[in-house]
Amino acid sequence: MSGLELGMAIAWAIAISAFAAYAESVAKEVTYVTLADGRRQERSLPLIFKLLLPFTANFNSLLEKPIFKKQIERAEPLLVSAGFEGLLGANEFVALKILVPLAMGIVWSVFILLIGGMVPGSIIDNASLPLCVFGFALFMIQPSSWLRAQLKKRHLSIMKALPFVLDMLTLSVEAGMDFISALQRNVGAKKLDPLNEELLRMTKEIQVGLSRKEALRRMADRVNQQDLRSIAFALIQADELGASIGSILRIQSEQLRAQRFDRAEKLANEAPTKMLAPLMLCIFPAVFIILLGPVLSQALKGLM
Repeated sequence: MSGLELGMAIAWAIAISAFAAYAESVAKEVTYVTLADGRRQERSLPLIFKLLLPFTANFNSLLEKPIFKKQIERAEPLLVSAGFEGLLGANEFVALKILVPLAMGIVWSVFILLIGGMVPGSIIDNASLPLCVFGFALFMIQPSSWLRAQLKKRHLSIMKALPFVLDMLTLSVEAGMDFISALQRNVGAKKLDPLNEELLRMTKEIQVGLSRKEALRRMADRVNQQDLRSIAFALIQADELGASIGSILRIQSEQLRAQRFDRAEKLANEAPTKMLAPLMLCIFPAVFIILLGPVLSQALKGLM
């Protein structure tokens, strides 16, 4: 090995070690969002997002162009609904949609080319270009896929917590407690899950002077979850008509439980269809091998 090659190898080793140390320090950082009462709640971001977030400010001038306006407008409510308001802005997210495929796509392409160069004539070497394109496409959709998964997870948590919270609110209101006091008691008695975070924010908005109707509407628009939206608009209508909050809560609770039962029944009916593919791919071939394996073995022995 020549002196130049040795120097390059040492330089690469130092660069890789420095990057690994930086990545390790970034991975240990805990990211938070600030709740309505000042408390901080942990929110996890992918490691690649943490690594590239410091570079998103370099794209601010590019993102001011009209071509990115719709993307930013679409990303902002999704980030708020997913619970990342104040931690990850719409501009930062759109910049990450550019940075992630660029950075990770280049790393992926270099890796593929290195593997192909080490093993000439292999499948990877022959298909290096399609694999590089596939890597770029995969990392291009990764930020949007991550955001959709986080949004689905948060909505599912809210949907699961709603029936119990509605029952507690119904009992408290029917026992003579006003609606806001019942909300505050429920938030204080339970751990801060996504639903309680939104209820806490709504109560704080009412305490600073926002009307209950407007606070409910803002929560429904912010979360954009179907069950919570229907409950919020039912309470708004009850507030406008002067109807009893307790009876509305009880009706909504019963409807919610009926919908939950219908969803569970639908999933149960879909289970046999979903089991068909693994049954055909795994179980039937195994049974075929177990039953006909000895017969085929004997037949082969006879032919030999």
